[in-house]
Order: sequence, then C-alpha cells, then structure tokens
Amino acid sequence: MASRRDFLSQPAPENYVAGLGRGATGFTTRSDLGPAREGPTEDQIKAAVAKRSAQLGLTEAKEDDQDDERYQDPDNEVGLFAGGIYEKDDEEADRIWKEVDDKMARRRQKQREAREKADLEEYERKNPKIQQQFAGLKRALESVTDEEWANLPDPKDLTGRTKRARQARMERFYAVPDSVLAAARDTGQFGTTVADDGTATEGGNRDGTVTDFAKIGAARDKVLKARLEQESHSGSGIATAGSSTSIDPKGYLTSLASAQGAAEQSIGDIEQFRKMLKSAVDSNPKQAASWIAAARLENHAGKPGAARTLIAKGCQHCPKSEDIWLENIHLNDNRNAKIIATQAIQANPNSVKLWVEAMKLENDPRSKKKVIRMALDHNPESEALWKEAVNLEEDVGDARILLAKATELIPESLDLWLALARLETPENARKVLNKAVKKLPNSHELWIAAARLEEQLGEGTRRPVMRNAVKFLAKQNAMPKREEWIAEAEKCEDEGAVITCSNIIEETLGWGLDEDDDRKEMWMEDAKASIGRGKFATARAIYAYALRVFPNSKSLYTAAVDLERNHGTKDDLWRALEKAVEACPHYEGFWLMLAREKAGEINEARRVLARAFKQNPDNEDIWLAAVKLEADNGFIDQARELLKTARQNAPTDRVWMRSVAFERQLGDNEAALDLVRDALQLFPGAPKLWMMKGQIYEDQGKTAEAREAYSTGVRAVPSSVPMWLLYSRLEERAGNVVKARSVLDRARQAVPKSPELWTELIRVERRAGNLSQAKSLMANALQQMPRSGLLWAERILELEPRTQRKTLVTEAIKKNEEDPLLFVTAARILWAERKLDKAQNWFEKALLLDRDAGDTWAWYFKFLVQHGTEEKRKELVAKCVLNDPKHGEHWQRVSKDPRNAGKGTEEILKLVAASL
Repeated sequence: MASRRDFLSQPAPENYVAGLGRGATGFTTRSDLGPAREGPTEDQIKAAVAKRSAQLGLTEAKEDDQDDERYQDPDNEVGLFAGGIYEKDDEEADRIWKEVDDKMARRRQKQREAREKADLEEYERKNPKIQQQFAGLKRALESVTDEEWANLPDPKDLTGRTKRARQARMERFYAVPDSVLAAARDTGQFGTTVADDGTATEGGNRDGTVTDFAKIGAARDKVLKARLEQESHSGSGIATAGSSTSIDPKGYLTSLASAQGAAEQSIGDIEQFRKMLKSAVDSNPKQAASWIAAARLENHAGKPGAARTLIAKGCQHCPKSEDIWLENIHLNDNRNAKIIATQAIQANPNSVKLWVEAMKLENDPRSKKKVIRMALDHNPESEALWKEAVNLEEDVGDARILLAKATELIPESLDLWLALARLETPENARKVLNKAVKKLPNSHELWIAAARLEEQLGEGTRRPVMRNAVKFLAKQNAMPKREEWIAEAEKCEDEGAVITCSNIIEETLGWGLDEDDDRKEMWMEDAKASIGRGKFATARAIYAYALRVFPNSKSLYTAAVDLERNHGTKDDLWRALEKAVEACPHYEGFWLMLAREKAGEINEARRVLARAFKQNPDNEDIWLAAVKLEADNGFIDQARELLKTARQNAPTDRVWMRSVAFERQLGDNEAALDLVRDALQLFPGAPKLWMMKGQIYEDQGKTAEAREAYSTGVRAVPSSVPMWLLYSRLEERAGNVVKARSVLDRARQAVPKSPELWTELIRVERRAGNLSQAKSLMANALQQMPRSGLLWAERILELEPRTQRKTLVTEAIKKNEEDPLLFVTAARILWAERKLDKAQNWFEKALLLDRDAGDTWAWYFKFLVQHGTEEKRKELVAKCVLNDPKHGEHWQRVSKDPRNAGKGTEEILKLVAASL
C-alpha cells in the first residue's frame, strides 16, 4: 500500500479524454491548425536531417552530386567532340530537328490553348478577386434611397481616444499681457497715406530715409512709356511713337515667345554643344562623325560659312570617309559641289555613293552618262551603278546591251536578270531565265518570273512551270516556307498575274504538311487571312486546292460559297453552288442556296428543287422551299397543294407550322385554327404551335381563349421563353399587371437564368411606374447574369440618368466584348451626344460582330436616314439584303407579322427602322 502512487501521479487510463465527463469536447490551438504557410516537404526534411547528420559526424558526407560546368552548356563540347567542325550536314540536321519540333508544337496548339484558357477561367471562377466578390453588394447600393442613406449612424472615432484625452489634460494655457500684443501690432507697421509733397505722413524708416511714393510712381510711368515707344518703333506698321496700331495684336505674344525660345536655344544649347563637339574634334580628329555633327550644328545655328570651313577641315583629316565628303557636297552650291565631288572621288575612287552623288550634280543626261560610265570603269561589279546606268538609257536596245554586260559581270544579281528578261523578246526571255536559273539555282523568284512570262504568252495553264520549280527547288534544298509562297501568290495577284497566283497555290500549299496535320483548318485560316488582306483570287485558289484534297467537305464549300457571294460575281456564285450540290447531294443547305439565288427565274428554281427532291425525297426543308417559291410568285393553289402533300409525305411539326402560317397570311383564321388543332394532337410538345393558337385567338379578339391556349402551352412546354413572354404581354394588355408579374415569376422558376424573362419583368415594373422595384430587379439580374448585353442595354438606356451612360456602357463592354447589342447601345449614346462619326464607327463594329442581328441593321439605317448620304443608305440596304438577317427583338416582331408576309428584306428593314 505504501508503494502505491497518489492519484495525480498515476498514468491516465486508455482512451481517456480530459473533461469529457462534464461535457467538454476539447479545444483548438495554434499547433492544431498549423503554421500560416505551407511547411517543408518530406524530401526537404530528409535532406536537412542528412545534412545535420553529416555535420555531426554520424554519417559520411557525400560529395555534391552536381554536374560539371562543362556539361551545362551544350555548345561547350570537350573530350571526344572537342575538335569537331560544324559542317553543312550538321546545319541541315539542326534545321530538320527544328522543323520537327515546330511541327510537334503546332500539332495540338489550338487544343492546348483552349485547355489553358478553360483552366484559367475555372481558376478565376473559383478564386475571384475581392473586387469581384463585392461587385454585387456595391451594385445593390443603387437601391438605397437618400433618406435611408441620411439615416445611417455616424461611426464613433475611437482611435487614440485615450491618448488624445491624456494630451488634452497635460496642456496648459496662460494669459498674454496686453503690452506684448501691442508691441507685436506696432512691429512692421507702414504708413499708407501720402502728403501733397509726396512724402509719407508718418515718420521715416528706421535707417533715417524717407519713402517718396510720388517719385516711385513717376519713375514707373516713365519706364512703361519707354517700353511702349520701343515696341511701336520695332513694329511692322508705320505709325507714331506710342501708337498701338503698330503692334500686331494677334501675333505679338507669339513672336515674343519664339524670339525668347530662339535666344534661349542659342545661348543655352548651341554654345554647350559647340564646346562639346570642339572637344570631340580636338581629341580625335580622325573621327568623321564629330566633324559632321559640328558642321550641322553651325548650319543649324545660321552660320553656313562656319559649317563649310569645319567640314572642309574634316575632309582634310578624314579623306577616306565618304560620309564626310557627302556632307561637304550637300553644304555647298552646285559649282563648288562638283569640285568637292571630284576631290572626293580622287580620294575614294571605289565609293559608289560618291559616284552617284557626282552624277546627280550634272544637269544634262549626256554628262550624267559620262560620269556613270567613268564610275563603272572603276567599279565594274557594282549593281547600283549598273542600275543607274540602265535607268539613264532611253533606248531599249542600249539598255538591253548594258544589262547583258551587267549580268556577265554580276551573275549573282537577281534584279539585273529579271530586268533583262523583261526587256527581251519572249523567246529570248526564256533563254535569259534559263541562264539565270543556272547561275542562281536557289532563287524561286526566277521561277515565278518564268511562270508569269508563260501566262503573258497564253501558256500559263499548259506549261507546268511551277511544278518543275517545286521539284527543282526541293532537290536544291532551297524550298521556301508555305507562308512565303502565299505571300508571293498575293504579290502576283496584285500585279494582275492571276493564273500564276493560282499555280503557285496549287503546287505549294500542301508542301511540308502530313495527313495527320490539321490541314483543312490550316488552309481555311490561310484563306481567311488572304480575304482579310483583300486578296480574293489567292483565297479562291486556296479553297480550290483544299476542295481537291477534301472533296466532300461541307465547311470548305460553305466558305467558298461565302467568298463568291461577298466578293465574286453571280456567275461565280452559281458555279460554286453547282459544284457544292454535286459534291454533297444529300445536304439540303446547298440546294436551298442555289434555288434562292435563282429565285428570279422561277423555272430554273423549280428545276433545281426538282433535282433536290430526287436526292432528298422526304426532306422538309426542300418541301418548304418549294412552297415559298410558289407563294412568293403568286401561285397560291400550287403552294397549298404542296403543303398538303408535304403533310402526308413529311409530317413534321415544321411542315404543320408552315401550313398554319400560310393560312394566316392569307387571312383565313378559321382554316388556320383547324390546322393548328390537328397539329397539336400530333405534336403537343411543339411550343410554336401553342403560340400560333394563342395569336390566332388574339387576332380574333378572343382574350379568354388566347389566355387558355397560352396557359395550356406553358404547362406542356415550360421551357419555352417566347411563350411565357406572349402570355405575360397578353395579361399586361388586358390591364392585369399583377397577373403578368405572377406569370413572369413562374417563368423565372421554370427558366432561372433567362435574360429575356428578367428584362420583360423589369419592363413591366417600369411601365407600371415602379421604378425603384425595376432597379432592384435589375441589380439582382445582373448579379446572376453579368455578361447579358440585353440586361445592360435595358439598364443603361431606361433606368440610369444620361450622365452615367458612358461609364456604364464601358463597364458592360469590358464584361462582354462580343455582344452587338452593347455596341449598338454605345452608338446610340454617341448619336444622342451628336458625335456622329464615332456613332457610325460603333454601328459598323456591331455589324462586324453579328450580321444576322436585324435590329442592328435597322438602327444603323435609321441613323443614316437622319445623318447619312443617299449613297451610304443604298450601300447599307444592299449589304442587308445580301446578309438576310433573321433575328432581333424588333426584327422578328415585324418580319413574322402575317400582314408583312411576302415582303422583302429591304421593306422589312424600313418598317423596323420606322418602328424604333
């Protein structure tokens, strides 16, 4: 018993937790949380332990496992390769390996960039900045009224309150005697009254002098009068002294400022530079640049004589510098310049620049030729001199002789060979180019010149010049890159050699590309780049070659058709579409394009659709295109029969909807109602059929039946946003604002993040006069959908004051740079501020973003009606008809109105613009 330890000294039982019996479950300390930053890794811990063990002598320290410095630099080869020579084979191997590396990096570049972009967006979404986290709360402050803001309590200043109180207790204030204040008042006191004799009324100054204010005023007037007389005498006008008419009132201050600037420059800068350059010349008189700079400084300072003297001394010290001689020539007149040029050439007989400058000093062509021939005697292998000599010759035969001699002396000059080939006859030009190819086997420009020569002779499509060029250059290992060939093709297009341009693309576009490369995407990018530079023939050749490699590619044919539609003739477009339907006969899109392009000739269009029926017998698009063709040309009975046949052979919801719309356009609402009832039995999940049923009842004035149709429709298809909008607008027109609000609330539950539903709800509140509620809803909507252009446009134009619109539209465009509605909003704001040029630029940018947005075309047309020219309006209408827009809030409302059936794009454009 005596050996038993007391209770506190005994070990705790197993699984004992202190305080568990009284309800304490533990607490957390800093050691449980860990440090604020990440601790060392396991490898770092092991390395530290091993290092400490080595220091204590417990283990043997291992030598640092670091590579020798000579292995760090791959170019610093020692040992076996120390005496190796870098030959052409090594250079070729390095080039091949570099091309392989570039190709491997380019193969998955787009996928890698897209993946990195997605990862970055995901990271930014998961780790938003503090500014982004509080953006919604800051935006919600807009709903705070002035009264609520004024009722906010003021915060108490608690910072340093104890310290300030202690300092206040220690402060002591004492009363100052009146004698001190009076002495301070009298110190520095001045008398401000003047007696009749000009002296101050009070006593004089402390030093015994007396201030005479009358003499001071007289002296000031005298100085002012002298200055005015001086200015009047120096003026340009003829007037008496002191007359203000002799001073230019507009240019007086400007002339004084310029005179002051010149004086400052001459005094401050020129003297300093002159000293510096003099020091440079004295320290190194053989440096020509110092002499030239000193001469130019004197010439700039208005001392040409000093400049000539300096440059002449420089020529004596640097007789072999052609730059100093050229500067000397330029500073002298023509007569002296010729003498100086002679001296310069005597000192530098092989200087081409001096010979050319001496030639330019001559006035008559004969003297120029004499000088240039003397220059060629001293420099027979100067390409520049031969070019000058050829340019001076007026006779083609003499120029040809000179070029023949020049190519013999300078066989490596490409420009001389090409110039000689241009001056020769076609047969001799071929011989010249063949000789040039032997002298310059690595020049692809010679082969292009040969191809252009064959094109001029009418043999461009027969002689495979470019095919031979590719084989020859590949054999010589002098094949340029694919991008360089495209640039050469565009150059040929600029100079009118379209066949040569096409041949270049045909033979070189696929050079260096394997089948596993993204060739189609690469070629489409090349064609788009050429279109962007205005090289349409090059882009046409690229598409033609790509279609030979991928003959059944819909995307390539679509791009080629778009090229011809935008930049080609109608015949070119027809040919492109004919090739497209032959290559892709089961793709109805090309058939419909061809039929639409030939809609002006109804028989041709019918034949196209008949061919399309053979290839696609039960295609609803072709049936509907045939119906539209007949209806637009006034053949109502044929269109109705076609629709009836289509409902039997291709019974789809689109065919039934087209049948209902056709009867509505003809004004037969009862027939349309019967058709829509039959269609809803077959397709109860088609939202457009429910909308048509409700609209037919609305046209008949049956509000209750329309409400029932919309109510049943939204229950059958709750995800249809347009049907919810029609239902809400019906209730609002009936005066049931509360019911309209309820409908939109149900719609937002069915389709949570729909900008259209939020915008409609905000508009309902705004039209009902609940502006504060509309702003609150807008803040909530933008918090959920910050990139919605529709919401931003509604807020900027309808809910915010005019002074804040520019700031808000800038913020909106930063959040979404691809929404044309925001660009149209910016244009409308600038339009309201009468900044017409900027507004027009923003309209153009909006059209570039989306040409299918009909509202953009309508707003731009309305702008041009007020501020544009007739020519600009016609151009816009033509572009709109060409693009045939289909979407837009206002555009669809007008274009789908049965009363506007059969109207063209131009009429719809004008109607929409008038309704804005």
